[in-house]
Amino acid sequence: MSIKKGMATVLSQEMLAEGIVSLWLETSAAAEAKPGQFLSIYTNDGTKLLPRPISICEIDKEKGALRMVYRVTGEKTGTKQFSDLKAGDQIPVIGPMVNGFPLEEAKGKKTFLMGGGIGVPPILELAREVDCAEKQIVVGYRDAHTFLKEEFEQNGKLYIATEDGSVGTKGNVMDAIREQALDAEVIFACGPMPMLRAIKAYAEENGILCYSSLEERMACGIGACRGCVCKTKEVDAHSNVHNKRVCKDGPVFLSTEVEI
Repeated sequence: MSIKKGMATVLSQEMLAEGIVSLWLETSAAAEAKPGQFLSIYTNDGTKLLPRPISICEIDKEKGALRMVYRVTGEKTGTKQFSDLKAGDQIPVIGPMVNGFPLEEAKGKKTFLMGGGIGVPPILELAREVDCAEKQIVVGYRDAHTFLKEEFEQNGKLYIATEDGSVGTKGNVMDAIREQALDAEVIFACGPMPMLRAIKAYAEENGILCYSSLEERMACGIGACRGCVCKTKEVDAHSNVHNKRVCKDGPVFLSTEVEI
């Protein structure tokens, strides 16, 4: 797989929920993109030198397009500048970056696809592509703004948890698993660190193969800032210490390989 920098063209943009934006880009990166990978997207603001890593939500290889669903994090941020883009605008991107989910591990197995918060969008393309014995999509939201719900329902059995209990199970994704008495042989997960820690512990206690995307830890997405370093069991060939950069070696890791 080659990682290239190029220009992407905005096809469309829409607000899915408060502060949550869906962006379709026409880009050559779509040809090689896989579930769990991300794009590093630059703004057109020369004062912001580093790109913003955003996970891929959907892949349309026929149209050469990628869908990114992201959260606007503040008024003077790169994501706010992205949200102001219009159809036809062009922005520089690098990608697709780097290791996605190993879909072959789920072949013929009962599988959890788990997402929380802004870690929900990358689960959609995963749900579309994974070939498993039983596909159980377990996603968590803050409230009734359950963006992408309809798309998930078209691609597997959906279980929802909300922090305020407005939809589905009250609580988090682990509460939904317990309430519905669900079980699996493989877990693919993406979301905030507390959620991933809970899933990692659950997987290890029950002997379940688990792969987690640590995308939340990324800052620049190109290995420049080293803000996403995580501790690992193996010695990193680049630094000769027990760590890896999420943006360069991940973002998807076998849960037993990393400390989170």
